Amino acid sequence: MARPLTTRKLRWQLIVYAAAALVLMPLLVLLISWQSVDPLIWEHLMQTQMARLIGNTLVLVFGVGIGVVLLGVSLAWLTSLCEFPGRRWLDWALMLPFAVPAYVLAFVMVAMLDFAGPIQTVLRGWFGSDFRLPPIRSTGGVILTLVLVFYPYVYMLARSAFMAQGRGLMEASRILGQTPWQGFWRVAMPMARPAISAGTALAIMETLADFGAVSVFNFDTFTTAIYKTWYGFFSLQSATQLASLLLLFVFLALFIERHAQGRSKRFPANDKPRKGALYRLRGPLAWLASGYCVLILSVAFIIPVIQLLYWLVSSGFVDLDSRYWSTIRNTLMLGGIAALMTVAVATLLVLASRLQPIRRVRSAVAVANLGYALPGSVLAVGIMFFFSFLDNTLVVPLRSLLGAANPAPILLGSLFALLLAYLIRFMAVAYGPLDTSLARIRPSLPEAALSLGQTGWQVFWKVYVPLLLPGILSAALLVFVDVLKEMPATLLMRPFGWDTLAVRIHALTSEGEWARASLPALTLVVVGLAPVIVLIRRSGRR
Repeated sequence: MARPLTTRKLRWQLIVYAAAALVLMPLLVLLISWQSVDPLIWEHLMQTQMARLIGNTLVLVFGVGIGVVLLGVSLAWLTSLCEFPGRRWLDWALMLPFAVPAYVLAFVMVAMLDFAGPIQTVLRGWFGSDFRLPPIRSTGGVILTLVLVFYPYVYMLARSAFMAQGRGLMEASRILGQTPWQGFWRVAMPMARPAISAGTALAIMETLADFGAVSVFNFDTFTTAIYKTWYGFFSLQSATQLASLLLLFVFLALFIERHAQGRSKRFPANDKPRKGALYRLRGPLAWLASGYCVLILSVAFIIPVIQLLYWLVSSGFVDLDSRYWSTIRNTLMLGGIAALMTVAVATLLVLASRLQPIRRVRSAVAVANLGYALPGSVLAVGIMFFFSFLDNTLVVPLRSLLGAANPAPILLGSLFALLLAYLIRFMAVAYGPLDTSLARIRPSLPEAALSLGQTGWQVFWKVYVPLLLPGILSAALLVFVDVLKEMPATLLMRPFGWDTLAVRIHALTSEGEWARASLPALTLVVVGLAPVIVLIRRSGRR
């Protein structure tokens, strides 16, 4: 009886270790890539681009970090603690910018606010031909766009933290003579700091991983440099080395976030969650709060969607042809396969952490969930460098020995390589909902099934799967939509002819075809609303 139990434990551990090895593989490849350096390429990079890349990346990280904190925390404070006109619908509507990919908002902002765009054209008609707005194709324009896209990370987590604080502490601060502003800084903010830090870290990691938005603005960062080095200099090794430098920024952001959470003050969570607003705003202050929230929502979601609809209608659906349906088919197929693979592996990881709650298994699960911190461009070059090595040293010689006429590489540029990148990057996205669902399953249920003579496989299908089904569906939906919107990994790794909606948008916006890009962009926005609705419903239940 002891032997099958030992075998079962070993099997679960091997599954977890294999998933962790998948994440560590591209990281190891990045280190190995420094064994040899192309001096000509690196001399060119150091003389012409490296200082600009580092400077732009730092400015972008600090600018977006400060912006999402200011925007997300202020909106969360207003909608969770204050009563003003429209608060009930703005509470959930301010999550809608989650549905807009960064590169979609980027090309809409450039098209509308550029010198030849409709807004500046109208303003010059009103105020004279010398009127100029600050250029949107600038560092400020990139930061503004990314802040509008990524502030929901901070907003959602800060809002949940403020709502969970209850009335007791805030009312105690008022009894002690603290003003609402003092209560915010001395009570509410210290308690919500871990959630705000986590949301800011997510926004910064998405900023470091972004390729589409910065390429629309012609703003050089490490992601654009990796793409240009790979396709411009045809040097996968140099692109891999650049990716390792980008990874340093990602790990620095993670370290700062962990350090900030470690130093955060911990308060006893013995107060009941608050169900209503704490402050009732009146008069001009109430309408000012409403106007502020509506302004952010309009700029980040309503106006861009209206502009996309206008472009689509005015173009007469010119791109609604066989090529578009082929792109839709490729996109849905990739998203569906990646969602199935990722949810299946994440389910095994969740069960392994429940059935084998030992330290090394938990550590391996944590490593397997680090993939979301890896930018898509980093994963792409890491996987492709490894597969290129396997093709050249193993696959091609083996095919030659077997008598193949033209022994071409198989792994490099394959669909399997792209799906592997999706699996590594979005493992954590699937793990979260599944872990939440498993936490609601009492251990006594599967133990009772085993005591009644059910095998481990029967317990999995008859107990775990039905009870995990809500989490499985949520995880699959989140991964599916993230895969649809993923641009850098898809752009760098897709097989020949496998264009997706994100790749199509990049191709059209690179040529300045804003109106033609509206059809795939609107498709992604509509599909992206699904996980936003899931998040809103979860937030409402909490």
